[in-house]
Amino acid sequence: MIKKNTLITYAGLGLFGVFGPILFPDYTLSIAYLWMMVLMASTWDILGGQMGYNSLGNITFFGVGMYVSAIVQIAFFYDGGVAEYTSAMGAVKPEFTDSEYFYGIFIGIIAAALACLAFSLVLSTFMFGLRGPYFAIGSLGVAVMVAEVTITINYVGGASGISMPLFPGDIEFRSTFFYMLCFVITVMAHFLLRWLFSTQFGLAANAIRDDEDKAEAMGIPTIRYKRIGWGIAALFMGAMGAVAGNMAGFIDKEVAYPIPTFGIFMVAMVLLGGKGTLWGPVLGAIIFHVVKEVTWTYLLNLQWIALGLILIINIVYFQQGLMGWLQTKYPEMFGIVVDDGNKTKKAEA
Repeated sequence: MIKKNTLITYAGLGLFGVFGPILFPDYTLSIAYLWMMVLMASTWDILGGQMGYNSLGNITFFGVGMYVSAIVQIAFFYDGGVAEYTSAMGAVKPEFTDSEYFYGIFIGIIAAALACLAFSLVLSTFMFGLRGPYFAIGSLGVAVMVAEVTITINYVGGASGISMPLFPGDIEFRSTFFYMLCFVITVMAHFLLRWLFSTQFGLAANAIRDDEDKAEAMGIPTIRYKRIGWGIAALFMGAMGAVAGNMAGFIDKEVAYPIPTFGIFMVAMVLLGGKGTLWGPVLGAIIFHVVKEVTWTYLLNLQWIALGLILIINIVYFQQGLMGWLQTKYPEMFGIVVDDGNKTKKAEA
């Protein structure tokens, strides 16, 4: 059963999600990126928060999703093939009809999601032999490796990148269209994770985080749960990468694999909001993105200082994240009942 406070939160976010582009038309794409950040943080928390496997390579699936979608969208409707389309470096500009474009992007998103899911399953066969900081560094190495390999493949444009098919509509409709895609994908991911964490998966994930060796001794198939968790993260990151590539209109190594920015941001957002919670990544992503956009707009020379201060304050004063701090400070808001023995009991969310 969903609590009253949770219903109010869903209603508020839902209304903002639906009417945001109407109320703030000049910030439609900025809000679209907000939902993208929420998805990045939420999917990172599956392994990083719920299981204690801090990954620095989830951005890999974001970039792979971009390129897979681009290949599908071009190959389906351009007779010359992807290699000819990219090798021309902009000289060839095929025109796609409205139906070809929208059908192509729809198939491209699905293909990107499934390809990234399959890629995560391949990676997990050897990556989950690593634990702790070794997994974090190993996942970062995978992201760097995939990015460098991509620019050597001329079929997808190499270092020159790929110009995505032009959107067949005016700029206002384009912004709204991509906004709704980001919003819908994020909502789907959120409710899937809400359900998933309420099942045996959530208990197994937390057991892995607390003590993986003991979890294995109890008969929990830890590898299976870790592969499922990373697979779900890859699925949604790939889908969002497909959307982001079309939003940008052009993809190359820097756009597809932004390791120093989005690759780090998703970790910082979860730490800010609170690891291992459903709403922590959402809260952290919203605050982080708003501060980032405001400082980028009004304090251009101080934006990195502002983001650095957020991280310092977070680590020094809110090590459990904002959600953890709020739950400790105001337990009744979250259905946590404190008894006389200072023990806590969590009510059903």
